[in-house]
Amino acid sequence: MVSTDICIIGAGPVGLFAVFEAGLLKMRCHLVDALPQVGGQLSEIYPKKPIYDIPGYPEILAGELVDKLMKQIEPFKPTYTLGERLEGLEKQDDGSFKLTTSDGTEIHCKVVVIAGGLGCFEPRKPEVTGLEDFEGKGIAYIVKDPELFRNKRLVLAGGGDSALDWAIHLSEITEELALVHRNETFRGAPDSAEKVFELAKTGKIKLILNSNVVKVSGNGHLKTVTITNNNNENSELATDYFIPLFGLTPKLGPIADWGLNIDKNAILVNTEDYATNVPGIFAIGDINTYAGKLKLILCGFHEAALMSQAAFKFIYPNQKLSFKYTTVNGVNAF
Repeated sequence: MVSTDICIIGAGPVGLFAVFEAGLLKMRCHLVDALPQVGGQLSEIYPKKPIYDIPGYPEILAGELVDKLMKQIEPFKPTYTLGERLEGLEKQDDGSFKLTTSDGTEIHCKVVVIAGGLGCFEPRKPEVTGLEDFEGKGIAYIVKDPELFRNKRLVLAGGGDSALDWAIHLSEITEELALVHRNETFRGAPDSAEKVFELAKTGKIKLILNSNVVKVSGNGHLKTVTITNNNNENSELATDYFIPLFGLTPKLGPIADWGLNIDKNAILVNTEDYATNVPGIFAIGDINTYAGKLKLILCGFHEAALMSQAAFKFIYPNQKLSFKYTTVNGVNAF
């Protein structure tokens, strides 16, 4: 079991900055995210998209902001559970919490901070006959461990950055890799698309354009995918794994059953400290709502700062909070 002061649900930019603010007050943090990497939407959906409203940065790429946040919180040594969705929450007799993930990981903490952006991301599933029959048996929707595909046959589907980036990376370790896309051009970064076309020319990737995977088959484990092109011509491709990468859709998920006050899929909080109606549970970032709410990373950072002060008082009610400025003392003084 993981034991920590604060469990932060969501490792996006606001969740990461909350680690920094909590660290200044000497509170330990553990982050949980259903995605296999930190950064939330910034890493998964638009890592190369420029952001213009971060103080001190006239322009910064989303992926670069995540890297800088990770560098900023490094001194506080946070721990992580990634690629697992938070499923259960139980309040203990002493007021602490026990959280359980989809993979059975248990986390004991004194405070829960929900920083899950727009909610728990779930994959957009294409309309493919037999798809759900082979989930976990050759079909996945995220790449959690690339080594699983070493020396295997793999079919990817999609046309965004995620599909392009994984095609480039996994082409180095798979026995065979095919990328299926319904159009002739890609939505992802032009330089990534160019690399994929070059890999296709050299035979490292089998590029199947103007086509869709319409059916999957097997015997206990995935064996083949059926592909239809724009002329309605079918072909079969033998494979060990199929990963459709059509993006993610946000949902509140199990959090909706935790007894929190919800308004239109957002968690109601007070603006004094961003506490929910359940003592010990706070919500910051896009997942919360209140009068005048703005869904900006900048506002989430502000919420993280005030929440951390309140979390300290909740965990240590008898201790006096002595907050010092980092400009005077430096991060290592905290």
